[in-house]
Amino acid sequence: MGQFEDLLARGLRGLIEDDPSLALLVADVSAGELARTLRSRRPRVAIVDQAGLESAAQVRELADRYPATRLVLIAERLSSAESAQLLAFGAAACLDRATQMRDVLNAIHLASRGMQLAPREFAEAPPSAAALTPRESEVLAELQRRRANAQIASDLHISVETVRTHARSIYRKLGVSSRRELFSAPGERSR
Repeated sequence: MGQFEDLLARGLRGLIEDDPSLALLVADVSAGELARTLRSRRPRVAIVDQAGLESAAQVRELADRYPATRLVLIAERLSSAESAQLLAFGAAACLDRATQMRDVLNAIHLASRGMQLAPREFAEAPPSAAALTPRESEVLAELQRRRANAQIASDLHISVETVRTHARSIYRKLGVSSRRELFSAPGERSR
C-alpha cells in the first residue's frame, strides 16, 4: 500500500486528467523547486501541499512574485484563522485533504478565473472578518517572521502604535487574541 501523499497526488492527477478543460503541466514538484517551476511553466493554477511550505508568508511571496498563477492549497487540517491568513496572503483556496472531488474541481476552475474560494464559515461571518487590508497583510507578514513591533515599525515606516493597532485588527479578523495564539498549533489554542 502506498503512502497517503502518493495516493492523494495520484487522485489529484487523475482528477485533472479526467477533466477535458484542464491540462496537467507538471506533477510532483518538490517545495524547493516550486518557485522555479512557477517561473518556467507559468500555470494559471498551482495546487500546492500546504505542509511543504515553510510558512504562510511563503504564500504571499509566491502570490506577489507570480500574480498570474493562482494558488490552491491542500492541507491536513486548517483552522478558520489559518485559512483566513493564507487567503489574505494570496491563496485562491484552502482545501482540506478530505475535500470531495467535485469541490476540488470547482476550486480549480474558480481559481483559474481569478476568483477566491473562502471556507463556508466565512460566509456566516461579517464581510470584513476574513479580509485584511494591504497594510495589515504587510504587518502580518512581518509578525510571521517573529519580528518585534519596533522592527516592523521601522521597516514599514510607521509608528509602533500603528503596528499595535494593525496587530489588534489582524488578531480580531483571524479569530485569535494574541501573537502567541496566532502562531500556536490549532490543537494548542483550545487548551
